[in-house]
Amino acid sequence: METAKNLPVAVIGAGPVGLAAAAHLLERGLEPVIFEAGPTAGAAIGQWRHIRLFSPWRFNLDAAAVRLLERTGWESPRPTALPYGGDLIDHYLAPLASTPEISSRLQTGARVVAVTRQGADKTHVRDRDTTPFLVRVDHGAGEIRDHTVAAVIDASGTWATRNPLGTSGLPAIGENTARDRISSPLPDVAGRDRASFAGRRVLVVGAGHSAANTLINLADLAKAEPDTAILWAVRGASADKAYGGGDADGLPARGQLGSRLRRLVEAGTIELHTGFGIAALKTLDTHVSVEAADGRTLDADIIVPCTGFRPELDILRELRLNLDPAVEAPLELGPLIDPEFHSCGTVPPHGAKLLSHPEKDFYIVGMKSYGRAPTFLLATGYEQVRSVAAALAGDREAADAVQLELPETGVCSTDAGSSCDVPAAGTPDNRSTCCAAPEPVLIGIPTGLAHGRSGGL
Repeated sequence: METAKNLPVAVIGAGPVGLAAAAHLLERGLEPVIFEAGPTAGAAIGQWRHIRLFSPWRFNLDAAAVRLLERTGWESPRPTALPYGGDLIDHYLAPLASTPEISSRLQTGARVVAVTRQGADKTHVRDRDTTPFLVRVDHGAGEIRDHTVAAVIDASGTWATRNPLGTSGLPAIGENTARDRISSPLPDVAGRDRASFAGRRVLVVGAGHSAANTLINLADLAKAEPDTAILWAVRGASADKAYGGGDADGLPARGQLGSRLRRLVEAGTIELHTGFGIAALKTLDTHVSVEAADGRTLDADIIVPCTGFRPELDILRELRLNLDPAVEAPLELGPLIDPEFHSCGTVPPHGAKLLSHPEKDFYIVGMKSYGRAPTFLLATGYEQVRSVAAALAGDREAADAVQLELPETGVCSTDAGSSCDVPAAGTPDNRSTCCAAPEPVLIGIPTGLAHGRSGGL
């Protein structure tokens, strides 16, 4: 950033990792400007306020962010408590966004639509590394502005780009037409979204923890609303992946989740359809007809897509990226996080070096850095941005000294429907949790947490 040292660093996204990136940049003497598409910090998390995280508070707080908060008299939540998404916003992200240091640099309602080099498209070579970035932002009400910055940290996440219902990575035929009958990936079926599900025929698609959470919450809803019918479609030949290890599961809460789900299926509360790869959706006046590749059909009033997420890369089209061809993560990181071979706890520590691209001073961090892999943990993102901030400040030694190691014990291997931090089972009225125990084991140097607290996940 030698030739652009007087320009700010753009941070895209004001979720936990984006705000942590801003805090680390400030500690390094760099000036962040944060662009958040939503109306507030943590807007995406606000969509799943009712979902409980897998990991306790002490693993969900970033060190630099906590240091900013403590200057305001903020009191840390109980370290061992398991927060809901709403807690993460109310007791951490909202106070952090309100600090003078962050609030003066945070622009909400600011959707980044493109990132490029100033005056240079993707093919331009000369002086590329020393040319400032241009970030084009839609500020709403027809106002689109270009911002010139020295570097870019993309922490925009993947929430807005779910995987399609159809097979082969494509939307099912008629899926776009049926969008009014497709819910958000983690609806609050017992609370905010109750009216959309009560007494209706609901089809949940997916075989991971997101699907399990929704199915169990729908079963609870059906006790009060007996006309609610619950259908469950999985692409595989069985639902064993969602059931987990039951009583033999190394994580008791996860085993309890799977065992409860199995009992609901065996009792007929949930109607399971295996081998159901969706080929087409036909929207009718009263419902949607869902057709499998083998010709079977299911009728539903509403569909819940627990199919996972993927990164939105169109805004980066004019940048020179090097992405893993399978999971769409940075090339060197891809094989280390591939869910075919890794769970949350087997991903090695990594920072700016593995996150770098041919485009100098550009980094994708947080959930988006994992592409289509669901093995992400918040603490991993915090270590990423600590390293990236050090790299942008020219402290290569600190950037390369990645300090976080994630053991398998106490870490939840999950599905493509969520990160490993979230969700756990239950709503505020149903507080069973997946992956809440046993306590994680720390290997290596604690990081991502404040003032001597133990680190880890």
